[in-house]
Amino acid sequence: MGNQKKYLPLWIGLALAAGVFIGSKLNFNDDTEKIFATSSKKDKLNRLIDYIDYEYVDKVNTDSIVDVTVNGILENLDPHSVYIPKSEYQHNADDMRGAFTGIGVSFYIYKDTIAVIRSIEGGPAEKAGIKGGDRILYADGKKLFGELVNRDSISNYLKGEINSKVALDVYRPSENKVLELKVRRKQVPLVSVDASYKLADDLGYIKINRFSETTFKEFETALDNLKDQGIKKLVLDLRNNPGGYISTAERVVDEFLEKDKLVLITKNKSGDINKTYATRRGDFEHGKLYVLINENSASASEIVAGALQDNDKGTIIGRRSFGKGLVQREMSLGDGSAVRLTIARYYTPTGRSIQRPYGNGNDTYYSDYEKRYRNGELIHADSIKVADSLKYKTPKGKVVYGGGGIIPDVFVPKDTSVENETLQYVSRSGFMSYFIFEYLEKNRDMFKGVKFEDFRKNFIVDEKLSKEFIEYAKFNEAQIDLSNYTEDLKRTLKANIAQQLFGPNEYEIILNENDPMLLKVLELEAANHLDKK
Repeated sequence: MGNQKKYLPLWIGLALAAGVFIGSKLNFNDDTEKIFATSSKKDKLNRLIDYIDYEYVDKVNTDSIVDVTVNGILENLDPHSVYIPKSEYQHNADDMRGAFTGIGVSFYIYKDTIAVIRSIEGGPAEKAGIKGGDRILYADGKKLFGELVNRDSISNYLKGEINSKVALDVYRPSENKVLELKVRRKQVPLVSVDASYKLADDLGYIKINRFSETTFKEFETALDNLKDQGIKKLVLDLRNNPGGYISTAERVVDEFLEKDKLVLITKNKSGDINKTYATRRGDFEHGKLYVLINENSASASEIVAGALQDNDKGTIIGRRSFGKGLVQREMSLGDGSAVRLTIARYYTPTGRSIQRPYGNGNDTYYSDYEKRYRNGELIHADSIKVADSLKYKTPKGKVVYGGGGIIPDVFVPKDTSVENETLQYVSRSGFMSYFIFEYLEKNRDMFKGVKFEDFRKNFIVDEKLSKEFIEYAKFNEAQIDLSNYTEDLKRTLKANIAQQLFGPNEYEIILNENDPMLLKVLELEAANHLDKK
């Protein structure tokens, strides 16, 4: 038990690091055929596959051999050059496009039946009247319940061509009746701005979870709404944001920087250098800015933080970011699969590379969280190792460093206690959300017609509910004990209830109420206010 507790933060960190998104700049290029011109090396691989296909004594799935071969080749390059199999390509494409075509519901397979968690706001299912707790039984007469039904096949029935209709039989437990609904499939957004709201009278907050095709439009809408509410200062939360499109990150940065300020430098194999500058379109160039980062902020997130830091714009708060300074391009392999190949390095405006070393292999590269945990840099700013040879200065004389991630201007330590790491792990795991769904199944009438602000002020997670979850957690995850973290546990449970009832924005509002980095922002604001007096 003791050793399990001791190493739980490391297991969590490794899982987080492994989940860092390795895409960065995804440009499709019709000229890639030139790269794959016939050569003796290519012929050699083709001939080997043919020998196995036609001569090998046993029947072999050569597709799987090809996949292994491609992965083996890429593993000898860098950690961010990766292969995307055909089976995963559409999901990846939808995620980065920021939308998919379907009816727009989030759901569980609950007791072998599709149980709707909530309909996505503005989506076809919401407009058709589908609510949280509903069970989808049939789609165009096809049975969608029972032990043999899997999640992938269900998604295929609910997704489809844009504007096509699907006839659904939906059982509503609260009314004990089956509804027959026809839903027209539409483009359903995969939201990348998780939250946008006012933290204080003139201080706004926006959280971006990735940089997809739709991110800038979402961000622009959120910023405009906050400006209409009178904000003059903004917190941009990029924690746990693994990256995405460079072009999207550049557009976000442009909102804060004056015309002709350098945003980014890229350099390819041939030594060609490309520089990106801010335009005159920025809508928040004179507003005060705080940017939150942590050890899982990577790639495009680091481009944003680095561009702002190097231009002396705003205050970077948190912990050293992941350290990814490589640019990928996605290239089709002709059979529905693709490769994301590193084609350049990027540098922040002062000329620093923030790419971490990767010469010791992928396992070492992605276990960096464990190294940071052990050397104490997640807790003490002084433990961050920097090299004088990688020292740079911003226009106003602030010292910044290259060599591995963005080091924040204001450090906020991570709570690495077993209880806190356990709570974070549990809140991200499926079974807390599942527990809340079961709780709501018994109590939906209690929340009927309740507005979020009333819920936020008046709903209290009592001892009974928190103890029920602690027992539920012990049953689902052996050796987990949350009994010493009851207040934070109650807040997390309340946030999960808000998420299922109202959405991700409301989830973040409640979860952020006692957030150390946001408390640091408010502390800096209060100190600045006193200085002005």
